[in-house]
Amino acid sequence: MNSNLRTWRPWLGLAVRLGLAVVWLWAGWSKVGDLAGSGRAVNAYQVLPYDVAMVVGAALPFVELALALLLLLGLATRLAAGVSAALLLVFIAGIASAWSRGLAIDCGCFGVGGELPAGETPSYLPEILRDIGFLALAGFLLIWPRTAVSADGALAGEPVEDDNE
Repeated sequence: MNSNLRTWRPWLGLAVRLGLAVVWLWAGWSKVGDLAGSGRAVNAYQVLPYDVAMVVGAALPFVELALALLLLLGLATRLAAGVSAALLLVFIAGIASAWSRGLAIDCGCFGVGGELPAGETPSYLPEILRDIGFLALAGFLLIWPRTAVSADGALAGEPVEDDNE
């Protein structure tokens, strides 16, 4: 591997890891104070039975906060990236589904969402593009999970440059 790449990739990975952690921290923290509202936002997608949507909505902020913590620490980074990627794919599919069915909802991604007031237009394309960007961050960490300043690297006792050569 190119020595320049060996030098900067762990630091780029750190920035990617921390960026994705901030996304999950913001998403989870914005919903954890209103779990019922988070459940109503999930229910607005009209893909799950009401009771299941309420449980998913109540659990989701805690999953997001757990992902944020793992990524902040750099612990189980590949696992956190994989769960992140899976969640983001579900979110993208949900938004695309709502768009294709003509639903007028706020995604609830960074706060309590749900049905929009009459006449308000949803912004589905920017939400999907944003989530694709976050998915790219998760993909980077799936390929190169060892980053600078991480618990994974410290626990493995390996230099970060040796990962995935």
